Amino acid sequence: MTGTRHKARIIALQALYEIDSVGRRPETVLKRLLSEVDFSEENTVFIRELVEGAVRNSDEIDGNIQKFAPAWPVEQLAMVDRSILRLAIFEILFDNKVPVKVAVNEAVELAKTFGSENSAKFINGVLGSVSTLASR
Repeated sequence: MTGTRHKARIIALQALYEIDSVGRRPETVLKRLLSEVDFSEENTVFIRELVEGAVRNSDEIDGNIQKFAPAWPVEQLAMVDRSILRLAIFEILFDNKVPVKVAVNEAVELAKTFGSENSAKFINGVLGSVSTLASR
């Protein structure tokens, strides 16, 4: 299950990245990406919830990124880092379906795979601060 959920988060990350970089509608991106993979209905729903939730709450999520990474304006962050943070912050502060530690670990793994050499450390630091909000 963990491997499948990790793969689902990769699809969600790809969707958020495409939505951010090209400005396509979330439903258009999700329809295309989901047609290219063979996931269970449960994981398809999971991907949709992640993407739609991150997009729906993007203003508040971006506010948290700005609060906890004030030296880095959100619009100047590497697009992949911004997308990973949006995904993870949605899971931590809004979704509450996985433990905070799982969301942080998944985000760090995504950063190691898709980000720059400093991405994992940066994302871990920001999410460490965000997770203090979740524990209140």
